[in-house]
Amino acid sequence: MPDKPYCLIAGGDTIDLKGYWQYKVGDVFIPQHGPSGGLSFQNQPTALYNAMIAPIVAYRIKGFLWYQGEANADRAEEYARLQPAMIADWRRLWKQPEAPFLYVQLPGFMEMNYLPSQSQWAQLREAQLKSLSVPNTGMAVAIDLGEWNDIHPDRKKEVGDRLALAAEKIAYGENVVYSGPIYQSAIVDGNKITISFSNVGSGLITNDGDELAQFAIAGADKKFVWATAKINGDKIIVWTDAIVNPMYVRYAWADNPDGANLYNKEGLPASPFRTDSPAP
Repeated sequence: MPDKPYCLIAGGDTIDLKGYWQYKVGDVFIPQHGPSGGLSFQNQPTALYNAMIAPIVAYRIKGFLWYQGEANADRAEEYARLQPAMIADWRRLWKQPEAPFLYVQLPGFMEMNYLPSQSQWAQLREAQLKSLSVPNTGMAVAIDLGEWNDIHPDRKKEVGDRLALAAEKIAYGENVVYSGPIYQSAIVDGNKITISFSNVGSGLITNDGDELAQFAIAGADKKFVWATAKINGDKIIVWTDAIVNPMYVRYAWADNPDGANLYNKEGLPASPFRTDSPAP
């Protein structure tokens, strides 16, 4: 991967891994036609459930942690149905109808866009967000923990920290702020749109001290342009002089929403959202 460090880091020691390596071919597969370009074990019939889930159903569990979604990015509408169905199925298998299910929203990935645009990764994040309607679920936002050039980013510890916060609340009932701001509602007033959130914690902030970024606004034609956004208590006011009659707002709606900086004071990022979302 370009720009990735090739080394092992342990404490203060760094071991350089660049250079020539010896390797041995483990097996050779006949090339397959199709988008994968080769054998994909996890996509073979029965591989995921029979080989990876069924053998552990007899074990006792406290809950589930789930990090996945990249392969489904082009089927967000389907994912919005599949994830709640899987949660219900796993709870049934383990005979724990209220078992906590905590999951990670897709991180930022791929090149950033300098103008508002469509995004399959943003649509998948929206599908993941909808699973919060299932009781005893929690979501760790990770848009700020991704890397443009690696679908498997390095910063997994921060992901784990955010999941741990969700576990403290959902699984153990502790009184902690475990989530960043989540879009709740929007009100149009003249040329401005006021956005309300849940999970504001101790209050809304920008994590870098700069003006809010990655807010876009549109009128009835849904032609989005970058907008000015200001924090007003626990709400955000969004507008632009370019649109007299705004109707819709989007935040961090991109594959890699670089610069998205809306957080709560507990240091947890807001989930991307759009107010023009189709009905579930």
